[in-house]
Amino acid sequence: MKKIIGLDIGTVRIGVATSDLLGIIASSYEVYKRRNMYLDTRYMAGLAEKLDADTFVIGLPLKLDGSEGQSVQMVKEFAENLSQLTTAKIVFQDERLSTVSAERVLIESGMRREKRKDKIDSVAATVILQTYLDKKSNLKA
Repeated sequence: MKKIIGLDIGTVRIGVATSDLLGIIASSYEVYKRRNMYLDTRYMAGLAEKLDADTFVIGLPLKLDGSEGQSVQMVKEFAENLSQLTTAKIVFQDERLSTVSAERVLIESGMRREKRKDKIDSVAATVILQTYLDKKSNLKA
């Protein structure tokens, strides 16, 4: 089996999470500081190779009413560029409230506000990926 990479794509940072080989548990991996579309997508394609991953689960930042805004266009453009550089499958996962969930997890763990800022994106990516993994395992059950 191959790993799955979860991405929470922002304009400044990209939160990255990975699954275990069985596709059951998502773990925070890193926060990548964005440079430009070309370098960012090349980095992510290289990461898929390095981690032996065959799927990217990308958070789709829909508005609370389910409509698409500017952020969705930016994420879809990123995914389109990434798809040119990798054979990994790209799937979208609704990420509404993932950052809120991530913030709650970090607060409950007792992490100070200054440190939360550095971790929030990778934890949000973990929430996005875990949601996808749970949904996938429920379909098998």
